Amino acid sequence: MRYLGVVLGRPFPEELPFVGEGAEPHADMWATADETREEIVGLYRRATAHADATIEALSLDDVGRVPWWGDEVVTLHQVLVHVVVDTQRHAGHADIVRELIDGTAGLLPGNDNLPPADESSWREHRRRVEQAAVDAGRRNPAAR
Repeated sequence: MRYLGVVLGRPFPEELPFVGEGAEPHADMWATADETREEIVGLYRRATAHADATIEALSLDDVGRVPWWGDEVVTLHQVLVHVVVDTQRHAGHADIVRELIDGTAGLLPGNDNLPPADESSWREHRRRVEQAAVDAGRRNPAAR
């Protein structure tokens, strides 16, 4: 929605609560207890359709700008590589399992590739994400 949308001048047509002014930090990295599986999967399907349309409409050399990278100019090709690398890194949430085992987070030691946050705010974020999972499990025990 952001890389294959905003960056390339093709914003996602829906307003998203986890993006923009007033969005809580890391809000795009977890589902709240109030979000249903159907809502999450539906948004995913609409987002992938939007991304597919962007990829189909542009050439690999078309350029865009990444505001959260200091307005860096990038090509669709660079964006696709970034998205593939990011996706493989998060696939299966292996990084979450590792974090629970050894406490490390992110890409590499010394370069975690995570938004700036002090340790206490990151612990608080983890606590809230875990609580959302517990609350969702209580609301729908069959989903466990």
